[in-house]
Amino acid sequence: MTQLPLSPDEFRLLNLQQQGLLQKAKGKAGTLTMIQQLGYVQIDSIHVVQRAHHHVLASRVKDYQSPWLDELLVKKQIFEYWSHAAAYLPVADYRFSLYRKQQLQQGKKHWFDPNHQQMHEVLARIRAEGPLKASDFTATQAKNGPWWDWQPAKQALEQLFMQGELMVVRRDKFQKVFDLTERVLPAGLDCRVPDEQEFAAYLVQKYLQSHGFGSVSQISYLRPGIKAAVEQQLLQQTEAGQLLSFLHQQQRYFWQPDLLPPARCRRQISLLNPFDNLVIQRQRLAHWFDFEYQIEVYVPEAKRKVGYYSLPVLYGSSFIGQLDVKADRKNGVLLLQHLLLLPKVRLTAQLAQALAQALADYCRFNQCHSWQLVKADAEVSRWWQQQGLGGTLQQEMLAG
Repeated sequence: MTQLPLSPDEFRLLNLQQQGLLQKAKGKAGTLTMIQQLGYVQIDSIHVVQRAHHHVLASRVKDYQSPWLDELLVKKQIFEYWSHAAAYLPVADYRFSLYRKQQLQQGKKHWFDPNHQQMHEVLARIRAEGPLKASDFTATQAKNGPWWDWQPAKQALEQLFMQGELMVVRRDKFQKVFDLTERVLPAGLDCRVPDEQEFAAYLVQKYLQSHGFGSVSQISYLRPGIKAAVEQQLLQQTEAGQLLSFLHQQQRYFWQPDLLPPARCRRQISLLNPFDNLVIQRQRLAHWFDFEYQIEVYVPEAKRKVGYYSLPVLYGSSFIGQLDVKADRKNGVLLLQHLLLLPKVRLTAQLAQALAQALADYCRFNQCHSWQLVKADAEVSRWWQQQGLGGTLQQEMLAG
């Protein structure tokens, strides 16, 4: 084990590089490449602004268009399943989803106890009728029997999906449309179920590919029962000279030394999604970027410090604050509900220019024609006005 082989700044740059945040991909092909690089893109239903999975990709793909994701799914180049959460994954990684599916088929519980009779009925109907979504099972008693209502049908569909008997063939107004797995999978796909060590090796490879370096707990994040196998894989690869290990802040990290950071990065702002791959592990974010972040969607309104849907603000290789956002779609205005910058941030003209560009890009992404600052502290508000950052400044000046 060595001491820190690169500086903390260099490791941060390596992380950003492997996350695709320093050099944007292009077009639909670049979208697929980025999903392959990241390993997964988390799906989330919150819609106060564009949904998380589209935002993650728009942060990394030049001129990203949301229909591209649907097209990649329909063309069977990606698929939906569970990573640490619901996600889009590269279809080349399909066989590694079978590890969890096999566990569920053998009785491991996901969310609820399976109702095998309902699952049998749902499967039979899809086999006979073709792709269906949960709302298609909201039917009359005369047609389908007394148990057919939305909730039990949805549970049966989700269990069959998690076990691997159904796959999502497309989305219809964000509802999953399910079909039999054998009718969805492309021909010739590797469907061998990996053993524990193969699965652990896969997790190590994907995490180091997408982050550059990681710890046992980070690589095993929200993957119950696999931590010991991941640690064994890391130790074996380190002993074989494939990885180096080092200590940072009393934590052991593993690094693939042929992955090197760029010399520098542009001083640009990225407004990242709360479910972005870079920020989803809060302990890692605090450890390497000295940035404490919590999404407050699940926090009672009276206890929120920033706002319902705050975006981490990345400037160059440092996080400088948060921005709570909401799209007023009726009027085409992006509401900047609360801009909170860290005390260490220098309010310069260069920062204002970078922020204006990031806001313009984010407005276009949300089909908004302008933005409007609603709340900020007194110093930030004065700087905002002095720099002519646009929009209508609508707030009460806070004491400060």
